Amino acid sequence: MKAIIWERLLFLITIGFVLVGCLLLLFTSCSRDSGEMQSYTIADNTGDWGYPSPYTHYSRGPGYIMMSFIFETLVWKDAADFVPQLASKWEYHADENAYVFRLQKDVQWHDGVSFTAEDVVFTFQYTKEHPYAWVDNTIVKSVEAVDPYTVKIYLSRPYAPFLHDVAGTQPIMPKHIWEGVDQPDQFTGPEAVIGTGPYTLADYSKGHGTYLYKPFDMYYLGKPAVEEIKVVKISAEMIPAALKGGSADAGSIPPEVVSDMKEAGLSIITAPVAWNAKMTINHKKSPLSSKKFRQALAYAIDRDALVQITQRGHAVAGSPGMVPPTSAWYNPKTPQYRYDPSLTGRLLEELGYKREGAYFSKDGKELRLELMTTAQFKDVGHFVAQQLTEAGIRIDFKTLEAKTVDAKVAAWDFNLSIYGHGGLYEPSVLNRVITGSGFNSARYDANKTLNQLLKTQITEMDPDKRKRIIFEIQELYAEELPALTLYYPQWYWAHDGNIDLYFTRDGVASGVPLPLNRMAFVK
Repeated sequence: MKAIIWERLLFLITIGFVLVGCLLLLFTSCSRDSGEMQSYTIADNTGDWGYPSPYTHYSRGPGYIMMSFIFETLVWKDAADFVPQLASKWEYHADENAYVFRLQKDVQWHDGVSFTAEDVVFTFQYTKEHPYAWVDNTIVKSVEAVDPYTVKIYLSRPYAPFLHDVAGTQPIMPKHIWEGVDQPDQFTGPEAVIGTGPYTLADYSKGHGTYLYKPFDMYYLGKPAVEEIKVVKISAEMIPAALKGGSADAGSIPPEVVSDMKEAGLSIITAPVAWNAKMTINHKKSPLSSKKFRQALAYAIDRDALVQITQRGHAVAGSPGMVPPTSAWYNPKTPQYRYDPSLTGRLLEELGYKREGAYFSKDGKELRLELMTTAQFKDVGHFVAQQLTEAGIRIDFKTLEAKTVDAKVAAWDFNLSIYGHGGLYEPSVLNRVITGSGFNSARYDANKTLNQLLKTQITEMDPDKRKRIIFEIQELYAEELPALTLYYPQWYWAHDGNIDLYFTRDGVASGVPLPLNRMAFVK
């Protein structure tokens, strides 16, 4: 009798589990059919990228991404081209050198206030007084609200990359909040993260390096597809395991685990070549201030071997003109400084150096330089240090935290530094990273011809003429060599396939090479 009771009890329990399983399967299927997903976790190996407001996010690409879930621009980009955002359509009036933007009419700020043309006018006026690091708005002559949902932006001169650099990058801010803010870099209250974007900030932890976003239910393009987006700090070594184990849905992975990730059923996407690791040279300091000395350094580094040894072949050797060989803007005639340490020695001798034993010296002083980098480029730094040492230059090599390297480069407190930046899509980036003022820039203005060409290329509206100018810029930059691009890494992202991640055409905003376009998370 007891046996029969137990059999019936086990049968009922089994039926119960089956029914629960069916209900869960049904719920999951319905959830996916409706396009809704409860949570999506993005693994990030750095963590904190600053408070995600326009003036407080960290100035590298991931910082912009964290902010971009909340704040929107006039136009945006998807995988193929420019698409409407706060502006539903736009047109360029060449006779007036002005852009007219027709704005969306059903947009609300996260606090319920309606978005209008006044917010756009205010944003451009505000950034004139308080420059925003990602956008040079000096090109904007004036902005006027033609009516509550039409804005006309007059430019001070023709500017070929306006949509890419300005209209598609400048976050629009609410006038009713920011008009009373005098110190935007100190503004970190909850009102500082009120935007028009598909998500609102639910939580941010600087210490843990985490972000939590919740959907904005009144978003004008429809409620976002994901109920919450989490960005969590996970070390680069642990990201593959987190992806396979399901504790993360997307993250960057090293090339050697791509096959393993595919076998685990994860989707793999490959980034276009638009990021460069480079050796920045302190051209303000002797002997690095000598163009011939900088060229001597270039001949001492075998960039092809560097790619094979330190990147296991998963990269493209750098061009001294910075523009990647895969780009439509690449000039194949750019000087390349093929590996030839004998030429390094010859150039140093022409500069008065003599090799005495292992190292060159001049006036009784040994040629000695410091090379710094971050843990991310430790292997690359060791390779470069070894090659320069073999060429007769004593190198003191050290690794530092990324923010320390950025700060020391910004303050010219270095000899040689290896780090990198993206954005090598639209050639306007050359202006920012050659003569611009940021730490990503060589900040090199010693060649007047180069300076003038950089100014001319962004005002040239004829694509063919502009391309010829870009070609000449590459040749001159390679000759001056204020920095040497070592390689362009091939990056891989793995994800579970529940969100169709993609790499944005020409990068997010003005060129962020990350597959975290906010529109991928919108229905």
